[in-house]
Parts: sequence; structure tokens; C-alpha cells
Amino acid sequence: MAQSTETAGTPPVAGRIALLIGNRDYPGGQDLPPITKNVRDVHLALEKRGFVVTDALDADRSTALRLVDSFAQQLQKLPEEGVALFYFSGHGIQVNAENVLVSAHIDPVFKNTVESENIVKNSVALFENVLKRMPNRQAGLNVAVIDACRTSIRATSPASDGLNQVEAPAGSLIAFSTGAGRPALAPADENRNTFYTESLVKILTNASDETSFADMFRLVKIDVQTTMLSHPIEAVRKLAQFPFIAENSHATIALATTTRKAKRFQSADEEGDWAKLTQSGWAPEIYKLADEFLQRYPNSPLAGGALVARDGASEAARILSRSDIRLFRSSFLPQPDLGDAYAKDLAKAARGDKDAAARVGRQWQTKATSGPEALRYEAWMQYSAELGNGIASYELALHYRRIRQPQPAAKWEDRARELGYTPPPSLDNVRK
Repeated sequence: MAQSTETAGTPPVAGRIALLIGNRDYPGGQDLPPITKNVRDVHLALEKRGFVVTDALDADRSTALRLVDSFAQQLQKLPEEGVALFYFSGHGIQVNAENVLVSAHIDPVFKNTVESENIVKNSVALFENVLKRMPNRQAGLNVAVIDACRTSIRATSPASDGLNQVEAPAGSLIAFSTGAGRPALAPADENRNTFYTESLVKILTNASDETSFADMFRLVKIDVQTTMLSHPIEAVRKLAQFPFIAENSHATIALATTTRKAKRFQSADEEGDWAKLTQSGWAPEIYKLADEFLQRYPNSPLAGGALVARDGASEAARILSRSDIRLFRSSFLPQPDLGDAYAKDLAKAARGDKDAAARVGRQWQTKATSGPEALRYEAWMQYSAELGNGIASYELALHYRRIRQPQPAAKWEDRARELGYTPPPSLDNVRK
């Protein structure tokens, strides 16, 4: 039986709503003890950030769809700059490339097509039933957080478990507790959170008000990786989660729940150094500036943003230093005729955003099989794939296949598989 609650905490911020669904009760030894604590702790943390929260435990499909329908109706009334957050904690599976949030009381383990189809029929499809119901808002943000879990380390197979890669709709951010095709672990203890939700609650509660929602989720990713890689249990270290984030938003919305009264900067030097960091569009320089900012101002309310910038730019700079990735500093210069959105994606791509890099690449997509624009498209999609975008990698494989270059087609299809991306069965040239 689902339980739904709406409680009052700190005064809500106009236009912040959240729906939390946590499913613990699964048959066949698949019960997830931490779920109740997960939902309770996320509920309280969101209330402190000004959200009006609705939650439900052990929801069957009809209950979950009713809650999502009510949530979608509330979304229509949000102001343009509002924030809507959907959180699911329970079992998740991938069937025919679709991410499925398994309803309570349904065995998530399937042995054949009939059993998998039964799970899909009685569960919630992430894209069709949730993401498509969240309207795009360019000035606001839709967030979907999926903490899909497994309890048994021995029963977990990294090669076969896990959800599929996605790209976020416009105005949205999607956070998975682990990478595509990978498992997420849940302690068999109702008094502990799952690894991902523990970090989410910690960062959501303690991050500076100046931290943006986008940076907050990247700080959660860093914290999960650090926690699990240093865990005293070897099996946990081996199955350390690397949370997956898909973002497609240009709005910067801070966690702050009230109008800022404190000074954002403690000195003119700090303000100037932050401006240099935010204005830089070249990964090696961003890394250097972010590192210097953290050393000079370790207690700055913007330190979290600098840490995220340094982490992303480090990976970006490493990839850009390779001779086979044909992108240069000039590649990151804005193109006035391509507009402001392109410039913002360039800046995000320089900070290691795999999805922004793919959007930049698609701006250069052309029917031509050669020439400067085709080469730019290929370079950007290669960069996006190396940053971890399996969808971009598969698109690139299809591109090479169309222009009859089988070797690079095979290379980037293998990269997509390595990243855990499974193309939908309806997609042309389905992976063999």
C-alpha cells in the first residue's frame, strides 16, 4: 500500500516541488531495506531547500502513474524559473533499451522475454511515463534522480546489470546513481542509506547556498566515487559506482532558499578570480584557474563550483591533449551566427560536459561526407564519446557507416558498447 505525505518544513520557495517514490517490497529475496530511510532523508533535505514534497512508499504501477499525473499537473502551474524534482529509489532494469522503474511487489529478476514483458507491463517507464510528462522550461529546471539498486554483491554482474544511457530533454538534468550498464549497491540494513542517496543527502544539506543544482549533482558524483573507492570492503571498491549525469539546461539556479543577504565575495580579488574562471573557455586554463581559486579561497561559498570546474576540466584537458582528437583552442571560440545557446554549450563542453559537446557537434552535422564542417562534426562527437557519451559514440558509428568507413564505424560502436549504451530496437542499423 502506497503511503503519501506532504509535510511542512522551512517555508517553501515559490516554484519548487518534488515527487519521491521509494519501493522496498520486492519478492524473491530482492527486498531493499534502505529505501524507507532514503525517502525520509531526501524528503527532509529537500524541504530545507524550499521544496514542497510528496512521497510514496511501495507504489504499484497504478499508484505511481496517479502520482506522476498529479505531479505533472502541478508542473503546469510552476513559474518559468521553477525547479521540479522526481526521485525514484528501488529496482531498475533495462528492457529493449528502455529504462524501467520496477513497481513494488514485482520480481525484478527475469529469465525470458515473457517475464521481462510482464515487468514492463506492471512498472513505470522512465521516459514515456515520467520525463515526457515534465514540460520544458528554458529558465527553470526539471530534475530526475534514479537510485536503482541491487542488494547482493555476489549476484551482481557489471556486464549485464544497470540502466541505459539517456540524454536529457531541454531544461532537464537526469542523475543516475551509477553508470549505464553498471550496478548500484544497497546495504542490507534499513538503518543505512544507499551509497548514492547518502551522498545526495549530505551534499544537498551541506552545500553552500551559492552552489547551483547542476554543480550539486556533480559534487554528489565526486563524493560517491571517493566514498566507494576508499571503502574498507574490497567487493565494494571493485563495484564502485560512477554516477551518470545527463544535462541539457542553460539556466543556473542556486540552492539558496532565500534572497541572499551575505556578501558573495569576501574581497575584490576573489571576485576577480572567479570572473576569470567563469569566463575562460579552454580546459587547461580552466583547470589551472579553478585549482588556484581553491587554494586561495578554500572557504569561499563558490568553492564547490570551482571543484566541479576543476574536476571536469581535468578530464577534458586530458582528452584534448590527445593527437587523435582534432579540437584546438580555436575550436572553443563562440560562433556569433550560431547564437548564445551554442556559446553556452561551448563553455560547458570545455568543462567536461559530454552532452554539451554532442550538442555542439550536431550544430556542425551536414550531409556532406567531407570538408571542414564534416570534420568538425566528427571531432566534436569523438570528444563527446571520449567524455562518456555513448549515444554520441553510436551516432558517430552510424555516420561512418553511412559514408562507408567500416573501421572507424566499428571503433565507435565498440566505444558505445563500452559505455553501456544500447540503441533502441527501432533505431536504424541496430547494433549486432
